[in-house]
Amino acid sequence: MAESQTSFPKNKIRLVLLEGVHEDGRAMLEGEGFDVDARPGALEGEALTKAASDAHVLGVRSKTQLTQEIIDSAGRLLAIGCFCAGTNQVDLARASRLGIPVFNAPFSNTRSVAEMTISEVIALHRRMFDRSAQMHAGQWDKSASGSHEVRGRTLGIVGYGHIGSQVSVLAEAMGMRVLYYDVDTKLPLGNARAAGSLEELLRESDAVTLHVPATGTTSGMIGAARLALMKPGAILINNARGSVVDNDALSAALRDGRLGGAALDVFPVEPASRGEVFQSVLRGAPNVILTPHVGGSTLEAQASIATEVAGKLARFINDGSTIGAVNVPQVDLPDQGVRGGDAGARPHRILHFHRNVPGVLSRMHEVIASCGANISGEYLRTDGELGYVVLDVDPTDGEALAKGLRDVPETIRTRVLW
Repeated sequence: MAESQTSFPKNKIRLVLLEGVHEDGRAMLEGEGFDVDARPGALEGEALTKAASDAHVLGVRSKTQLTQEIIDSAGRLLAIGCFCAGTNQVDLARASRLGIPVFNAPFSNTRSVAEMTISEVIALHRRMFDRSAQMHAGQWDKSASGSHEVRGRTLGIVGYGHIGSQVSVLAEAMGMRVLYYDVDTKLPLGNARAAGSLEELLRESDAVTLHVPATGTTSGMIGAARLALMKPGAILINNARGSVVDNDALSAALRDGRLGGAALDVFPVEPASRGEVFQSVLRGAPNVILTPHVGGSTLEAQASIATEVAGKLARFINDGSTIGAVNVPQVDLPDQGVRGGDAGARPHRILHFHRNVPGVLSRMHEVIASCGANISGEYLRTDGELGYVVLDVDPTDGEALAKGLRDVPETIRTRVLW
């Protein structure tokens, strides 16, 4: 299926942003001259289908589900922006097959998650949640029982990536010893020390915090056997993914007193909407902090996410750059520029997504040769089944070359930038 999208005035390019994307992102995109329709909530069903059918770009957060059916119904769609860290809400494979890049902001909420993790380490060591619940119930129990300083204690960090390493720095600033474990070799920050194994980390840590992705390897990685390795009275924090911890086993370890506390921000099954009842075996367990997946939800993080994703979307629309896309080949492109100071000599840029099969590049070069096109720049990347090539050509060659490329059988999508 070969499609063509030809650029036209920016104010005709419609971006639909759902779920209350932060004002900074909307303002940045409007500043680029795009037509931005920002809406406060998520959409589904016919309402989502209609919004998608009118959009050249769809911006969502975590609740709007962009299925294959929704993507297929959006005939104008050029790109998708996930204004959050994850992209699970999008059918990435379908978007890729249609040459629709999907952008997100995987690290913009790093500091927010790290700060919440450290606050939970302190709160659990001081049993602040239980003390607060007692006070709300009218009970005054002024006691140091079960309360400890974190200074001098060992924090074990499982997953020493962007978030884990920030937690490491903050923990050391408070006088904690830091032990970390990662499947990849990572340079320690400060005085942090790498554990030889996950089991070693669990045995030596007073508090364990998890910062790993959801994969087949991490699913259920903290179960009954590994919880039994932890120190008596140790605490566990899961601000990573709900699939990482066996919550039944964790609940048992907390209720029989083997562990001293826990904090969880993510769960295997989470309510789809604000009004839905949250169910968990951990409700009512002692010294447990439960939060509704808000680790990265601060105003600062939302602003940072909004500007990062908006910037990636603007670059793709304006010059074809796919840097930061999670599902298509990443091509970093220079500005098209102007030759000889003559605005009329600005080259055409042709964006071409195609199936990555043997011989397709030769057929494209045959088209270029047959058109006698003057190519000033060619940028190509392939990834699995998809290829992406960007050509800068003289203005007089642009339309003829674009037409020829559309006729290449492997073409998925062609767009011309003026």
